Amino acid sequence: MSTTTFDPPVLETSAGPTGPVVETDDERRKRLRTVVAASLLGTTIEWYDFFLYATAASLVFNKIFFPDQSSFVGTLLSFATFAVGFVVRPIGGVVFGHIGDRIGRKRTLALTMVLMGVATALMGVLPTAATVGILAPVLLLLLRVLQGFALGGEWAGAVLLAVEHSPARKRGLFGSIPQIGLALGLALGTAVFALLQVVFDERQFLLYGWRIAFLVSIVLVVIGFAVRLKVDETPAFAAVEELSEQSAAPLKEVVLPPNTRNTVLGLLARWGEGSAFNTWGVFAIAYATGTLGMSKVSVLVAVSIAAVVMALLLPVSGLLTDRFGAQRVYLVGMAAYGISVYPVFALFGTEDLVWFTVGLILVFGVVHALFYGAQGTFFASLYPTNVRYTGLSVVYQFSGIYASGLTPLILTALIGAGGDTPWLAAGYLVATAAISVAASAAIRKRDLHF
Repeated sequence: MSTTTFDPPVLETSAGPTGPVVETDDERRKRLRTVVAASLLGTTIEWYDFFLYATAASLVFNKIFFPDQSSFVGTLLSFATFAVGFVVRPIGGVVFGHIGDRIGRKRTLALTMVLMGVATALMGVLPTAATVGILAPVLLLLLRVLQGFALGGEWAGAVLLAVEHSPARKRGLFGSIPQIGLALGLALGTAVFALLQVVFDERQFLLYGWRIAFLVSIVLVVIGFAVRLKVDETPAFAAVEELSEQSAAPLKEVVLPPNTRNTVLGLLARWGEGSAFNTWGVFAIAYATGTLGMSKVSVLVAVSIAAVVMALLLPVSGLLTDRFGAQRVYLVGMAAYGISVYPVFALFGTEDLVWFTVGLILVFGVVHALFYGAQGTFFASLYPTNVRYTGLSVVYQFSGIYASGLTPLILTALIGAGGDTPWLAAGYLVATAAISVAASAAIRKRDLHF
């Protein structure tokens, strides 16, 4: 049976020092503009930082932090440090989820942004293996751990900031806003890397050019932090806080009945999404530039274009979510992803940049936007307000270990096992999509909280 939630029934109320207060139309519009800016800008910066590492892992880190290895082994080791960030993210999700459910969404999100920015900026000044030997990859690994820890609490908080401030009939649209930040963050990161490789020759780029992309994060974080400080606490959490209904042990409530079923199914439902993003946004770069021998700059531009298309279509997914329901939109999007995998890899196999870009736009820009725009609202609906931050973090971050972080490693190994052909890897991706479709369909509507 569904437990009580504390979402505001109408838009005309917001959080005040003693609970919900009446807003004028101008105040309401100003609040929602601030919420949109804080959600979008914050997640853009956080994902720029996190996936900047992914792009560097494909193009740089295997050469300057693991230079004594073969190209194949160096890439695997580089992706292994990439995966570590996903292993640590659940710890950050539990810690920041607990804080977010106890003291609020706003302060938690400000803290995660500072931690992420510091870790990314320090990567930009790391010494290489040629300078300090084995200490270089060790320091890289430690900073990746800090990145993963910070991001563990970011995504769920950003989604809740938007969803819990939204009008009930626009919850899907608002829930798609933080997802746009992911697409823009990836597009910005890959575009910056592409620009730097045009400006610098390969020696200059490997020596110091790549560092600029990481140091830019300092400026972005300062701007994002200032915007997030202006946003109000969500009305839903304010209502819980006023009634002193915060959970003493959010994690315990998330994994025990009546939430156990939703947690397990949520973890499985996210498998396809995690594998999809890290295939098209991360692995495809290494596959196209390594196995297929395509131009690095051209591939990065293609990924950036697909990410921009995704950003433009995510609000459309949000509108569809408001009309047809988050569960249905997510399920249909997952099915479309599973169907598209083999045709897209066939397009990649032409080794033609135009067809590569077309395939990427189709599967990453269009199909991914369909289910990713619905994901935040769908997973947030699995839990009541007083444990929602923790529950959302658990589903997203724990699934990230196998669904996201290990995907580049798995695909690299499967392509190697398949004689440099992608078909075994494609079969794995189709299987993850099928698991997500089945799990999404198994979630009962009576167990959803909005």
